[in-house]
Amino acid sequence: MTLSETWFMEGYIDYELQKYRLLAYLGEVRKSFNETKLYPQLSDMVFHYNNMVAFRNNKRFLQDQFPKQVNGFNMQKLEVVYERMLADDSLMQELEQIAVFAIDEIKGTISEGTHIHDTVEQQMHIEPVGIMPLYKKEGYVFLRCGNYSDVLIYNYTISVFEHKDARYKGLKLEYLDTRQKNLANTYEQIKLDIIRSYRALPNPAVYKVESSMAVPFNETLLPVAKRMLMRYVGEA
Repeated sequence: MTLSETWFMEGYIDYELQKYRLLAYLGEVRKSFNETKLYPQLSDMVFHYNNMVAFRNNKRFLQDQFPKQVNGFNMQKLEVVYERMLADDSLMQELEQIAVFAIDEIKGTISEGTHIHDTVEQQMHIEPVGIMPLYKKEGYVFLRCGNYSDVLIYNYTISVFEHKDARYKGLKLEYLDTRQKNLANTYEQIKLDIIRSYRALPNPAVYKVESSMAVPFNETLLPVAKRMLMRYVGEA
């Protein structure tokens, strides 16, 4: 179950109807959280929360997003005259009630997801493997979960995006290989094997991320590790 960007003003706009629609959606999200599956649900929650706050604070957003009804034609200017449903005070009051309820409920769900995220992150450990080069915007990350011997190897690339007066960093992960870690095959040995197998980076930065807790890989371990790596490399 998903919610669109303008879910709260789609179809028949009624507080009770939209309230139960939202609660059903949040119930599915909390079910995922109880299974320690954080993404994409947590990101979606943050998006919907910010969207509802913007809905309340930005009247122009309301006017641009709200449905319009054709009221008639201006034959002199040959243009359609729209009657904006925004003028309906009772309808706006209904939307305001929906927004207030949604913001509070979504905020509470975000808090639940953030608590789980923090718990998962606190038991994860990241550190370099071997000697680190000066260039760290590209390299490899080794992921290992629980007591499993499997080490999943990803190539990471950090990119910088320019947007007006701001600069944003993005991190891309690409799966490469899986190796077995044991007493004979240490992280350092795996690093040497990877350098021999993938010659594009002769002296790469390599990090290991270990989780002492067994958590869903795609929904939790990988995205949390990605955020940790982004922060760690940025501080290095």
